[in-house]
Amino acid sequence: MHAQAAWWLHPLELADRMTRFSTEAWALSCNTLARAAGAKTQDVVKPQPDDTRFTDPVWSENPSWNALKQWYLLFTRHAQDSLYATPGLSGTERRRAAFWWRQWLNAVAPTNFLWLNPVAQRAAVASQGATLKAGWQNFMEDLRAGDIRMADPSDFKVGRNLGQTPGAVVARTRLVEVIHYTPTAQAVHRMPVVIITPWINKFYILDLTSRKSLVRYLRDAGFDVYITSWKNPDAKMRDVRFDDYLLEGIDATIQTARTLSGSDKVHAVGYCIGGTGLSMYMAWANRRYAPEAMPVAHWTLFTTLVDFAKPGDVEVFIDEGSVRYLTRAMEQRGYLDGRDMATSFRLLRSNPLIWQYVVQGYLMGEKPPAFDVLYWNMDTTRMPYAMHAWYLRELYLQNKLIEPDALSVAGESIDLGRINQPLYAVAAEDDHIAPWRQAFRVMNFVRGEKRFVLSSSGHILGIVNPPVQPPKREYWIATAHRTDSAHAWRERAEHLAGSWWEDWTAWLGERCGEQVAPPPLATAAYPELAAAPGEYVLER
Repeated sequence: MHAQAAWWLHPLELADRMTRFSTEAWALSCNTLARAAGAKTQDVVKPQPDDTRFTDPVWSENPSWNALKQWYLLFTRHAQDSLYATPGLSGTERRRAAFWWRQWLNAVAPTNFLWLNPVAQRAAVASQGATLKAGWQNFMEDLRAGDIRMADPSDFKVGRNLGQTPGAVVARTRLVEVIHYTPTAQAVHRMPVVIITPWINKFYILDLTSRKSLVRYLRDAGFDVYITSWKNPDAKMRDVRFDDYLLEGIDATIQTARTLSGSDKVHAVGYCIGGTGLSMYMAWANRRYAPEAMPVAHWTLFTTLVDFAKPGDVEVFIDEGSVRYLTRAMEQRGYLDGRDMATSFRLLRSNPLIWQYVVQGYLMGEKPPAFDVLYWNMDTTRMPYAMHAWYLRELYLQNKLIEPDALSVAGESIDLGRINQPLYAVAAEDDHIAPWRQAFRVMNFVRGEKRFVLSSSGHILGIVNPPVQPPKREYWIATAHRTDSAHAWRERAEHLAGSWWEDWTAWLGERCGEQVAPPPLATAAYPELAAAPGEYVLER
């Protein structure tokens, strides 16, 4: 409504925008008539390189279908460009208006409807209707599941073909199970690696199949590895606060690893919101402990935000009204349902994450692919009301984490400037959840030696990025300074093919101490409570 009103209040800009549209529409009309007459002409409007909806040759070769495609793309592009150019609105409001219009435009794409999709019609005729019958069965199965499934749940089972690296749960609180993995090397680095995973998803994204497992890669490289497996909270945990996550989750895990390994210090790793939590812990611990007693010697962040001024596409869901509405809903239920968050993230990329599965599943009659990352993405978790309401308001809305001593957590004021331990940080080039330029901002707040890596791909595949031959991905890497901008860093960064995992393990190897005999998997003080992957990860 704001965008619409803004255009009516700026008639000159509106007239200019309509003139542009009229010019493009006239060019497309001429193109459509020429195609109908049999001329071989280039498309006036072409899909974006990553838009796979119109890749079938029929959309280019048949004049009628080609015209439908081009007119849809012209209207879509004009609407989106106009909203992004709306005069008299803040950038955030423009992006929010464009986002919701984009959802409608994606929903009404001709590819989503049988009578407007020549590829689906052709498949139905060729199969004598079998694709439509299978599509109806897929639709009914999704209806019963209450979700548009991206993977068939029967293809995977955690502990059987996912999260299968051997280990043991050696500690358990009401919030976390601490998993210690069985060493395979004859000797390990004295200092253990402790991974703080996001509590908005399950930990086994870092331990998928044996080929994709970062946990297994670290273990085989001679590191003693511990990881957090977070409790899937229900309404009984409505009052659990962020303080509890820091003390009973992050700190409890680090103390367990210190005691069991016999090392005074650990290397800590934080992924996504787990990295934000670890950043707070580092500031908290630097205030709580004397320098010589600091339990973390150095640390790593994966796709982590500490500055939420520009949190990426997710900002369309974050404003006073949205947070107030969400907080009331969480207060009534006692938690945020994981499906709600999963739906929000899928809307950020609705074509590849929603409509592609509608077309392939319902119109083409295809079963969801057996893809481990997509299965993990569907395996959602809940979040307690008190913790998540605080997180949204204090970090996303008010962005207090970057203000020295503006936040108080677990009895200590938080100042990122107190952190002086060496940092290795990884961001992903195509990340829409933690945009890499915003993830780089941590370099401007913490002290000490810093190494920053920009990986190709997105929020998940930029991290789940094992070395392969020939290399599938690439990365940029260089030392970072507090005064650097993301642009300045990128200009001097070294560009390499392959996976940053190899550089990271070399960096860790120089800092995690000498090689010693592996510690026991469990002890009398920390007995084996369950075999990995534990019990919390299986909770629904």
